Amino acid sequence: MKRICALTMARNDEFFLRRWVAYYGKELGMDNLYVFLDGKDQPLPDWCPGVHVTACEKIQGKVVELDRRRLDFLSDQAARLFREYDMVIGTDADEFLVVDPELGLTLREYLSAYGSCSSISGLGIDVGQNTSCEDEIDPSRPFLSQRRYALLGTRYTKPSVMCRPLRWGSGFHRIKGHNFHIGKDLYLFHFGYLDLKRIEARFQDKDRVAGGWSRHLAKRARTINLVSHRKPHAWDRWTKAARVIQTVVRPPYAWNKPAMFNMEIVVRIPERFSNII
Repeated sequence: MKRICALTMARNDEFFLRRWVAYYGKELGMDNLYVFLDGKDQPLPDWCPGVHVTACEKIQGKVVELDRRRLDFLSDQAARLFREYDMVIGTDADEFLVVDPELGLTLREYLSAYGSCSSISGLGIDVGQNTSCEDEIDPSRPFLSQRRYALLGTRYTKPSVMCRPLRWGSGFHRIKGHNFHIGKDLYLFHFGYLDLKRIEARFQDKDRVAGGWSRHLAKRARTINLVSHRKPHAWDRWTKAARVIQTVVRPPYAWNKPAMFNMEIVVRIPERFSNII
């Protein structure tokens, strides 16, 4: 089995960070998780024993510049971790790399069996609240027992797994100077838009407003509108098609990112995923 760790950076985001620690801790072991808190004013959590938690100097800048600096920092940390590990997973705290339950494999088992490549991506699954039939999220229950609809989003088909020391681009969206490889039966679930009330609350967060995130959040909240008003398509058929399309099609401005002809395909998430996250 390969030695695999996961890292993330968060600020004022205990809601998702608790879920991130619980999920990746189960898959990889708590002592293989590395959490960096953006700002030394952030209290160190006492609810994640074994996890390597470090409060860092707050990264300054507006959205684009801040995110570039953040990923430069995390790429440096990943390079350091490769002294001890064979693979490093990097995601935001609201992103979860999931193996299809039909395989019966843990994330570590799946990645350990993967062939040689520079990075591994899960197919991007952008989960949204269907406001016509789904209530406010209950944090005491699994997310996917309460959310059944998602957008097949190229934005979240990210090279989350580094197989050797490289450099992530902003937001983990690409590996600089390298191609991406979408793993079969591997998904990256993004939950940033799983609840409309939580998004509205983020608009009021002074750190995000000061950092210029309000427009960004409003734009991304359209996932909720799409999953609420479009007819969902079959999961197995369209996730298979999306892997093929995103592997072949690239945007003209970035050859090492996936594209999908601007298709916005809403799918219904199968019941087999309901208790994973």
